[in-house]
Amino acid sequence: MPKLSAGLLAYRRRAGSELEVLLVHPGGPFWKHRDSHAWSVPKGEYDEGGDPEETARREFHEELGIDPPQGACLDLGSVRQSSGKQVRVWAVDGSDLVLDVPQSNEFEMEWPPKSGRVQRFPEVDRAEWMDIDTARERVVQAQAAFFDRLAAALGD
Repeated sequence: MPKLSAGLLAYRRRAGSELEVLLVHPGGPFWKHRDSHAWSVPKGEYDEGGDPEETARREFHEELGIDPPQGACLDLGSVRQSSGKQVRVWAVDGSDLVLDVPQSNEFEMEWPPKSGRVQRFPEVDRAEWMDIDTARERVVQAQAAFFDRLAAALGD
């Protein structure tokens, strides 16, 4: 059974109606110097039988430290990442979001490896609004399909 993950993709339109999406960059030493295909929709895992949309909203809050936008969500379906994980995403208008520095939850890991020293790292170290072309270059490759689905749903 593949791992299941659910996320919430906030979007907005800039002046001139350019579509932007909000993505997050994973924290921790493995991701520190990676940018290309490292970013993601704010998301988290859930168990079979769990409520994926509820998970998406909870994870948005946990990874960014702000409440998710209210309003109708567009179901953008699922993709399978190269790891085999199934990721399901909803989009929501985030035009009114005020984004400061993410206040992410943290995780612990031994770092440096085999040092015996356990350190804490933020699950997310950055969050940015970016245009669709930039987002395609930065997002985990399988998740780029969500941008096409969002544009189609919005009539772009």
